[in-house]
Amino acid sequence: MSKNWRPATKLVHGGTLRSQYGETSEAIFLTQGFVYENSAAAEARFKGETDGFIYARYGSPTNDMFEKRMCLLEGAEDARATASGMAAVTAAILCQLKAGDHIVAARALFGSCRWVVETLAPKYGIECTLIDGKDLVNWEKAIRPTTKVFFLESPTNPTLEVVDLEGVARLANQVGAKVVVDNVFATPLFQKPLELGAHIVVYSATKHIDGQGRCLGGVVLSDKEWIDANLHDYFRHSGPAMSPFNAWVLLKGLETMALRVKQQTENATKVADFLANHNAVAKVIYPGRKDHPQADIIARQMTGGSTLVAFELKGGKNAAFAVQDGLDVVMISNNLGDAKSLITHPATTTHKNLTEDARVELGISPGLLRLSAGIEDADDLIEDFDRALSKVGK
Repeated sequence: MSKNWRPATKLVHGGTLRSQYGETSEAIFLTQGFVYENSAAAEARFKGETDGFIYARYGSPTNDMFEKRMCLLEGAEDARATASGMAAVTAAILCQLKAGDHIVAARALFGSCRWVVETLAPKYGIECTLIDGKDLVNWEKAIRPTTKVFFLESPTNPTLEVVDLEGVARLANQVGAKVVVDNVFATPLFQKPLELGAHIVVYSATKHIDGQGRCLGGVVLSDKEWIDANLHDYFRHSGPAMSPFNAWVLLKGLETMALRVKQQTENATKVADFLANHNAVAKVIYPGRKDHPQADIIARQMTGGSTLVAFELKGGKNAAFAVQDGLDVVMISNNLGDAKSLITHPATTTHKNLTEDARVELGISPGLLRLSAGIEDADDLIEDFDRALSKVGK
């Protein structure tokens, strides 16, 4: 297998395992267990002396194909597929920490991610410091002798802030901490955190990897040494394994991911430009625009914009609700990365459990909307927004 394949080819052919029947489409191995030729073979497999599968909670041929394909795309040595994106985040963080350890996390996180580091981890004696991740000085100031993990997402959900991954990784390496990056908004097509110095990458495969609203999934990627030492036993014994059926669905999703993300990004760019020139819109935040506050960092570490656009309406919550309700093509949903365009009001959905002060601190105003651009015709999306925005004034 050529490792020089370009991403679109890896997404179609990477990690494929064919049975003796020579199937074109990857097979689904819907089995929870496996049989052995004899007692000695079972013993050898459990000892790790021979390769093979033992139990679907540990791994299966279909899951193995998905993990290998993701490794090729990400440039990682090893991976574990999980039942959801949050299972991936939780596993990546908790598997390497113990009571007394310390996490430094960017405060601009998806609501459930903040809950893991801010509420769950402290229940097990793991402390967390939340910072403004845009400034490297804040990362440095937050370091303690017990700091073991830096956790961030970039671009962030929902305000599309960007964190300097190389800078954060450099600081982490100085103190022996591991950098965990949630790379969902950039996708592995536009940003390679491992190449920028991060140690662990997590995805909600529910988003762009499936990209068609069909199933849940997640994945944790890193070097083999870290996974063997930290994630392997946690994964086997705590049970966040992905269903083989979902792994098969996600393999099918990967085949078209490059095409979908390309179209979604083109659409996001066009819609962002339209919104930026509309009088009802106070501001637009999009990594593909030159007016993004961190355009210099984006130019260094990303090869494309994003499928997501954040924009704030002048009329606050009432205007945001009116625009959402006035859309015809774009649907209201808290999901993202789908082939269908989706819009979210973060203050009342994905980030509603944050305090009002925390939302203000993150820039999640009552008038903020998050668009996940789909693969529809861009002109139809722009016309849809033009009609909806007319309800709150030109």
